[in-house]
Amino acid sequence: MENPMQHNQSKLFVANMVESAIRIGLLFILVVWTFDIIKPFVIPVLWGAIIAVALMPMTKKLEGALKGRRGIAATILALAGIILLIAPFWMVSSSLFDGVSRTVEVLQSGSVDIPGPTQKVADIPLIGDKLFEVWALFATNLEKALLHFLPQIKTGVSAAAGMLGSSLGSLVMFIISLAIAGGFMAHAEKCSAAVTTVAMRVVGPHGEEWTSLTAATIRSVLLGVVGVAFIQSLLIGSALFAFSIPAAGLFTVIVFIFGIAQLPPLIVVLPLIFYVFSTHDSTPATIFTVWVIIAGLSDSLLKPMLMGRGVDVPMPVILIGAIGGMITAGIIGLFLGAVILAIWYELFLTWLNSEESPAELPQASNDEPVDSPDK
Repeated sequence: MENPMQHNQSKLFVANMVESAIRIGLLFILVVWTFDIIKPFVIPVLWGAIIAVALMPMTKKLEGALKGRRGIAATILALAGIILLIAPFWMVSSSLFDGVSRTVEVLQSGSVDIPGPTQKVADIPLIGDKLFEVWALFATNLEKALLHFLPQIKTGVSAAAGMLGSSLGSLVMFIISLAIAGGFMAHAEKCSAAVTTVAMRVVGPHGEEWTSLTAATIRSVLLGVVGVAFIQSLLIGSALFAFSIPAAGLFTVIVFIFGIAQLPPLIVVLPLIFYVFSTHDSTPATIFTVWVIIAGLSDSLLKPMLMGRGVDVPMPVILIGAIGGMITAGIIGLFLGAVILAIWYELFLTWLNSEESPAELPQASNDEPVDSPDK
């Protein structure tokens, strides 16, 4: 039979368990509600932090030129970033709108004159005959060609409209992120101290070291991924403008996006090579081909030079983290994936070096005298 003391202990245990369950449940509900409230701001704040870390060295240089006015320096950089985002988007959107408007006007007037393909088009390997046939159909009987390819045209227009809407949403998100980054840069010391305090509270004495590693990894990825994509788009874009390729600006932006997404720019360039060979002589077409192929393959040389600079983490670790993160979480995963793998790499090294291996432990020598208990 259970004595009164055991009965009281059982009641106390059940009461504590129920009270703990209620508290944990209420805390869980609070966390879920809080996350639902801040969820729309998570991505802009993360991007703001990434941009602030990447631009902080430039902010300090501009601050020195402005005699220590950190707030003005951060505001100037944030506004410059917003202008650099809006200007290309406005130019591309205007170009697309003008092109669509002119196309509609020409179709309504009925005076459509599409030049027929040359024999060079038919000589293109693999796709030459089919391309020649489709091009000739549009040149000789536009109405029949439009009716024949109407489903593909509708799909293409819908995809373009969806892409434009998504791009507009991303533009607004990045503008908000740049404004947040300006606030982070203006109060960099306070933000850094707060992040370091939280990191040390969570992971212990290595928190400050890993905070610095995170900032260095973000700058490394920015230089090795975004920087390389910018250089490639600059090289390929210069070739497109030099050879007067239609919509050269749009193709340059697409090459830049492909570079950030770690997709080979040759996907965009190869159709343009066929176009140049069909419209130009052999010599300039060959020069164009060599130019854009070298530019498209330049990332294999630039990435080992730029990625991993200033970080004591091997470049393959950062590259794998960036690519895997991008596949998992989109563009922001470029930075998050690289940071996570870099921290895991440092954590693994810390674990390896935390204790000496048994072979390195001091061994007791059999020749040493043993003190007698009588001494």
